[in-house]
Amino acid sequence: MRDKKLAILVGGGPAPGINGVIGSVAIAARERGLDVVGIYDGFKWISSSSFNPAVHSVPLEIAQVSRIHMEGGSILRTARDSLVSKGQIDQNKVANVKKVVEELGIGYLVTIGGDDTAFSSSIVAREMKGELLVAHVPKTIDNDLPLPGNMPTFGFQTAREVATQIVKNLMEDAKTTGRWYIVVMMGRSAGHLALGVGKSAGAHLVIIPEEFGERTVKVEEVCDIIESSMIKRKALGRSDGIAIVAEGVALKFGDVEEIEKMLGRPVPRDPHGHVRLAEVPLGTLLKDEIARRFEARGEKITMVTGDVGYELRCAPPVAFDMEYTRELGYGAVNYLLSPDYSLDMKKKGAMISILEGVLNPIPFPEIMDPETGRTKVRTVDINSYSYEVARSYMIRLEKKDLEDEEMLTRLAQAANLSKEEFKARFSKVV
Repeated sequence: MRDKKLAILVGGGPAPGINGVIGSVAIAARERGLDVVGIYDGFKWISSSSFNPAVHSVPLEIAQVSRIHMEGGSILRTARDSLVSKGQIDQNKVANVKKVVEELGIGYLVTIGGDDTAFSSSIVAREMKGELLVAHVPKTIDNDLPLPGNMPTFGFQTAREVATQIVKNLMEDAKTTGRWYIVVMMGRSAGHLALGVGKSAGAHLVIIPEEFGERTVKVEEVCDIIESSMIKRKALGRSDGIAIVAEGVALKFGDVEEIEKMLGRPVPRDPHGHVRLAEVPLGTLLKDEIARRFEARGEKITMVTGDVGYELRCAPPVAFDMEYTRELGYGAVNYLLSPDYSLDMKKKGAMISILEGVLNPIPFPEIMDPETGRTKVRTVDINSYSYEVARSYMIRLEKKDLEDEEMLTRLAQAANLSKEEFKARFSKVV
């Protein structure tokens, strides 16, 4: 297969470091004598009968990519199209991929993306039966792919760095103006980014979907947590603060129909069927309910909501992600070309990871959830030491607050309630 080309494509949402992987893969492959072709817009065109190589692909030379690792965005763009339609593998799309691969003489494919792109990549690897060897480089600012050794997905560290600065600025504004901010942080399935930013910036409260387990919750319950934290903060002498809520909390409000009922309109979905959480005004839903409660108690509260997410995805990568993506890209090429890995293993396809400083390809079957057939998701372990530390620094109503008579008195006064009323109202939160 040495006369075959190596192709690169990017799927899913942007993340800092994509260009670092593209450049690393292209340079490593070119130096080993392979022609490299970039595929535009993920699986969108390569799985389409209208694929035009002159428009939808581009040859990649070392001179083109040697310095792109410092840039945000993706020179190959990206798209969320997949090889799945209505929950089933779309055989027409798979056939189109096979046709393009044969016409362009592609023998190796490196995909860059999150769990949905990984799933499409695993389909290609399985359907091509060794005629195309596939390596997937995991990418997401959500950090929700199951990498060994608790390694982050590339892009996460940059996103956390940029988001932390934004939250720090908002905290200063909150302190200056005496207001509360409710910040909804990007993170579809897991609260890693919200928690990481909250810990780094010292946010007063962070709410992530993992703390609710498998059960569904109501908007009112999330408001109870935020409201009680605001009251506790007031009892401690401050009327300002910042609460970070992971956007994935919205998916805990029961089924999609429940969300649409609250909004009074349909919620858009992406090509994979996922709810576009950015279209759910979670912050506004929470703010309006909390404001109503304060008003009912004869109090006024100034709250501002904001969403943090899109401004992180194409940020220039920090040094960690620049270095990390170079290792991942080199590792993808090494896996595909090195005799150290058997052909039987390569036929299955693999996700590229680094474990304790060593290349660690994980065969696709090992990262798939046997129940869903989709890529496994890594969530925040709320029993971990890391979460214990994060929780300990939050201004959050605790059981001991209700058992301490002096603190209970202060809390009740701050809420304009009797002690009995306060306990009855908020005891379920602790």
